[in-house]
Amino acid sequence: MALWRAYQRALTAHPWKVQVLTAAYPRRCPDNTHMPFTGSLMGLGDVISQQLVERRGLWEHQTSRTLTMFSLGCGFVGPVVGGWYRVLDRLIPGTTKVDALKKMLLDQGGFAPCFLGCFLPLVGAVNGLSAQDNWAKLQRDYPDALITNYYLWPAVQLANFYLVPLHYRLAVVQCVAVIWNSYLSWKAHQL
Repeated sequence: MALWRAYQRALTAHPWKVQVLTAAYPRRCPDNTHMPFTGSLMGLGDVISQQLVERRGLWEHQTSRTLTMFSLGCGFVGPVVGGWYRVLDRLIPGTTKVDALKKMLLDQGGFAPCFLGCFLPLVGAVNGLSAQDNWAKLQRDYPDALITNYYLWPAVQLANFYLVPLHYRLAVVQCVAVIWNSYLSWKAHQL
C-alpha cells in the first residue's frame, strides 16, 4: 500500500516523467489521467508466459523476447491504447449503466479487433518473420486471440466502466492486464 501511495504522489508531481518511466498505459484503463505500467506489464506478462506457461526455466528464458514485449508496451501499446481511451471518453462521457455498456461495446466491437490485428503482426515483424509467414501466422492466430479477448475483457470493462470508482480502475485493469499480457506473449510467440 505504501508503494501505491508513493507512486500516486510521484504521478501527481511528475505525471509525464512517471508515465514514460513506467511505460504509459494499462491495457484497458479508461482513466486517461493515470496510464502507467504498460511496458512493465508487457514484460512481466512475457516472463510469466515463458516461466509458468511454457516452462522454459531460467537458463532457457529469452531475455530479448521479454525486452521486445517491454518495448512494444512502451512504444506501441501504451500510446495506441492511451489515445483510444481519450477518444472513447470524448465520444461517450459519463459513467451510467448505459454509458458503460456503450463504452464496452465500442471498445470490444471496434477497438479490440483492430488492436489485435495490428499487435500480432507487429510482434511477428519485430521477430523477423517474412511478410508471407507473418500473414499466415495472423490468419492462424487472430481468430483465437480475438475470441479469448471476448472471454475476458467485456466483463472486466463493463464492471470497470460502471462499478469501479475512477481512481481504482487502474489497479483493477493492471491486475487483469498481467494475465492478458501473459496470454498475448504466448500467442504472439507461438510458431
